[in-house]
Amino acid sequence: MLPPLTPDTPVLIAGPTASGKSALALAIARAQGGVVVNADALQVFDGWRLLTARPSDADLAQAPHALYGHVPLKGDYSVGHWLRDVAPLLGGARPIIVGGTGLYFTALTEGLAEIPPVPLAVRARGDALPLPALLDGIDAATRARIDTANRMRVQRAWEVQEATGRSLSDWQDATPPPLLPLDRTLPLLIDAPRDWLTPRIARRFDMMLDAGVLAEAAAIRPQWRPTDRSARAIGAAELMAHLDGEMSLTQARAAAIIATRQYAKRQRTWFRARMRGWHRLNAAETDLSGVAAALIR
Repeated sequence: MLPPLTPDTPVLIAGPTASGKSALALAIARAQGGVVVNADALQVFDGWRLLTARPSDADLAQAPHALYGHVPLKGDYSVGHWLRDVAPLLGGARPIIVGGTGLYFTALTEGLAEIPPVPLAVRARGDALPLPALLDGIDAATRARIDTANRMRVQRAWEVQEATGRSLSDWQDATPPPLLPLDRTLPLLIDAPRDWLTPRIARRFDMMLDAGVLAEAAAIRPQWRPTDRSARAIGAAELMAHLDGEMSLTQARAAAIIATRQYAKRQRTWFRARMRGWHRLNAAETDLSGVAAALIR
């Protein structure tokens, strides 16, 4: 049973890719008002609108949206940037914060260590190292806190250690108060079982192909650089490989779907470990289209 939702209560909606979380956020905004705020690390970038499943023009016309596509394609962006961008939005119309980047939600509701920026030279050295070498360069306490299979998280910890001389776990232990404590929100976590989510991932990628995601990739191709943060959009490398003649479209499609499934698995692992206090909605057993009506009663 979910508690009733008042119009001034901030809503947090997390879930793996393709789980239907954005549709739920939009339904709440339409029914009760509020601003749909992005909490996805890849939807912040301009350019990859189709591939990252950013809201369509029809969605944007139904409710206010914020922090979608506002960062240049070749720009740098971190959880610290996102917190600075989201802070002014917490004092206006009720935010409905939705996304699949668990670290954003954790930083928002638990606080974020104020780590100095990492010099580009340190980042370049990290880019050149294999994952095992990065892992060897961080302390045991930090390794115990991060997903050691997620290169982005491991490299971030290595960069912090190299740039500051202090471990990421040390910085985290000095974390300031959160911008939005969890107990002031309605936190909803969409639990999407693998067997339910897998066919949805495939269908959504096929819809992206039908909508013109190859043309989107071709437009980005002249400025494509695999080391850019925006290049981590799931499926981007596979589409570029197809455009470069390195794989057929069938192969690129299959590889992109597999990469998306792997990403969803990492998301589910994070959610299980870090979001135990959230209200869980089993997507395979719950009609998400009816959740908004059930909340607003």
